[in-house]
Amino acid sequence: MADKTNVPVGVRLSTDIEYRPDRPTAYRARVRWTDPTSRRRLSLSEGKDSEEKAQEWLQAIIEAAESGLSPSLATMKLTEYGEANMDLALRGLELKTLDPYLAGWRMRVVPALGHLAVRMITNGVVDRTVQNWIADERSRSTVKNTIAVLVRVMEQAVRDGIIKVNPARVTGWQKLYKQVEDELQDPRALALPDWETLTAPAEALVAASHDQYRGWGDVVVFAACTAARIGEVSGCRIGDVGTNKWIWTVRRQTTPVPGGLTDTGTKGKRARKVPVVEEIRPLVAQRVLSAGPNPDARLSTGPRGGRISTAVLRDATHGDDVVAKLGYEHLRRIAGHGSLTTTQRYLHPDVHKITAAGAALSVHLSVLRAPRSLPTPIVMTR
Repeated sequence: MADKTNVPVGVRLSTDIEYRPDRPTAYRARVRWTDPTSRRRLSLSEGKDSEEKAQEWLQAIIEAAESGLSPSLATMKLTEYGEANMDLALRGLELKTLDPYLAGWRMRVVPALGHLAVRMITNGVVDRTVQNWIADERSRSTVKNTIAVLVRVMEQAVRDGIIKVNPARVTGWQKLYKQVEDELQDPRALALPDWETLTAPAEALVAASHDQYRGWGDVVVFAACTAARIGEVSGCRIGDVGTNKWIWTVRRQTTPVPGGLTDTGTKGKRARKVPVVEEIRPLVAQRVLSAGPNPDARLSTGPRGGRISTAVLRDATHGDDVVAKLGYEHLRRIAGHGSLTTTQRYLHPDVHKITAAGAALSVHLSVLRAPRSLPTPIVMTR
């Protein structure tokens, strides 16, 4: 499949899509052009999991070229653009302001958004990212400085003609602190009423993923039934799950870092114990069996054995669209906080109490309508 498109700036684009059935992203979209100054032949390509997405990628490049942008600039990732233009974006700032801005860029913006092309960052993407920072219990000043540096970099992208409107100029984020505090005090506000209501979106996420990978649904169900973060589920090793008493010792989590994902200790560096309720024990037992005897093997992985993050799960399953269509767009994760007092609202350090809490959750899952007095609601991850 090939096409040629004339653009006003005198650059002739040649585009094609190659189908490669042996690859996870089977459709490779490619664009070629000749640089008008150097006369060098240049090209860019990106793998997609459907022909429709490959066509969308090519169309975005064509539209950018028609507005005068080179394909390389139109597809530039935020990390690369920020590194190349940070001095320009932060010009005029006092020295005492630079450090917190650069820390916000390095520690929060790049891990959360750095992999996205500048042109792909929307108001919705920024809104969800800011909400995640707040849910992670970042201070108001930390979030403010992080948003500020993102605003400045994206404003430079506006001046460069890469985007027309700065999507980082979000408003009302301060009000989210009150909302998050209310949800932490009353997690039942986000509760799903029964087992069927939990498994329905999990099945929908599997159906929406490439090759309908069953592991995505297992991750969601396991996270919901253990009140854990997706990163903590990804960090779980076979040796962390005691199948004699069915208790998971949460010791580590997978977190984004520039260039990929890595495993670190849990928030606050504290291990905690979580009951593995009866409903998910067959799921866990099957994964333990599949992983083999190595205690350091991961309980949950992506389809190619890699680490999982919230962003990886969301992108692989088109999670935002799926939960919105099911009417669950209000759901979000709240568990696994670094504050011990927050965690203790729904988890107890005593093993007997942990086991009892797990049993109570099983009762909650097994009835059509659970009484209000039952503890430990199910909290979905989005």
